[in-house]
Amino acid sequence: MNRDVVLQKVESLERCLRRVEQKTPPTLEQLQADLDAQDIVILNLERAVQLSVDLAMMILAEKSAPVPATMAEAFEQLAAERVIDPELASSMSKAVGFRNIAVQAYRRIDWAVVWSITQDRLEVFRIFASAIVTNA
Repeated sequence: MNRDVVLQKVESLERCLRRVEQKTPPTLEQLQADLDAQDIVILNLERAVQLSVDLAMMILAEKSAPVPATMAEAFEQLAAERVIDPELASSMSKAVGFRNIAVQAYRRIDWAVVWSITQDRLEVFRIFASAIVTNA
């Protein structure tokens, strides 16, 4: 595995998280009213999930693990390979579920859930990235 590629993807992931932090309005009500902020936040959350999946797949390929059937399964396999712990795998799998809703049902997004992610769950991506860098 090319460590430089891993580090580039991790940097892209961090850039997405910073954009989310910078562009999330101070309150849920402001996020609900700001279409531009909604677009920026959702796009960068989607990218963060996709970059995480890409990193997971790179590690699994390096370990010659079976190809996961779903994006969420990639994180479960990383836990089985002891790259990440099961709790982190569960959190990352939930992130994939959120991404799928954001991509396929944008008009039905629950902005309270998005707000919660921006306030309480971004660190999960950083913990994941750290685990990947350690194993790259």
